Amino acid sequence: KLTLRSWTNSDDACACHPGVPIFHDRRTTDFSDFLSIVGCAKRRHNSEKPPEPVKPEVKTTEKKELPELKPKFQEHIIQAPKPIEAIKRSSPDGPMTNLELKISASLKQALDKLKLSSENEEDKKRKKTDEIKIGISCKNGGCSKTYRGLESLEEVCVYHSGVPIFHEGMKYWSCCRRKTSDFNTFLAQEGCTTGKHMWAKKDAGENVVPCRHDWHQTGGEVTISVYAKNSLPELSRVEVHSTLLNVHIGFEGEKEFHQNVKLRDVTDVKRIYVTMTATKIEINMRKAEPMQWASLELPAVKKQQKQKDNTTDWAGHGRKAITYFRNLNTV
Repeated sequence: KLTLRSWTNSDDACACHPGVPIFHDRRTTDFSDFLSIVGCAKRRHNSEKPPEPVKPEVKTTEKKELPELKPKFQEHIIQAPKPIEAIKRSSPDGPMTNLELKISASLKQALDKLKLSSENEEDKKRKKTDEIKIGISCKNGGCSKTYRGLESLEEVCVYHSGVPIFHEGMKYWSCCRRKTSDFNTFLAQEGCTTGKHMWAKKDAGENVVPCRHDWHQTGGEVTISVYAKNSLPELSRVEVHSTLLNVHIGFEGEKEFHQNVKLRDVTDVKRIYVTMTATKIEINMRKAEPMQWASLELPAVKKQQKQKDNTTDWAGHGRKAITYFRNLNTV
């Protein structure tokens, strides 16, 4: 039964919890038991909802301006160099340049020791004369001279050092690349190289000398070394194009080494030098662009397409080309 005192709002009339409810670690699992917990403090009744507890203030550092956050040490900004525009590969149909050969003193001394006596040279000429038939034609490409006797051995031969190319209706030699669509005009082209007549077709397998060769590079240069001992300068030549390199080396006894290289990148033809020593031939090439080459040679193209193109071209030229090369290979 309520008494008057129970309605009196005195200082200790209300038994309450001054704190906030917390639900944690399940000390009381029943919500009704939680609500029936007797208050731990006494105070006056309050008809208004108490204010929300003030959240503790989190102290944060004041935001500093960007210049204050920068490191105090002195900065050095390094900028990458601007990319160099890629140098385009020139057309492989351009003319080849015959390089000057620098002969070292060691090679001159070695060749002096290997020179045959004049008697042995005369015997060699007589032996050649006995084997060559009068009227036989020179086997060098582009030369139409015929053998007339001993004087023909001393005659200068003007010929094409490269090979004939028939592609997309055009005909030309790989050495000088003077293109024409007429086959008779192609046959009448004067040679671009001078040397000695070749009255008998050489056996490629018998006269070829295998020469070891390698290469190395720096940032701006490429050096190719062909290890050819006692090579003959008068029978050797190095022809270059910005992306092509043809090396032909002659030795005693009509031995020879030949290598064609399609260069991986572009070179400066005006800054290519060849040095012949007693043990090797060194070719120093200046790169057109200072960059590392992934390889010396350009990766090979598909052979099937190339064979298809050659077959089509030969079919278009007919029997003239076949007859010409049969006569050229006849001894």
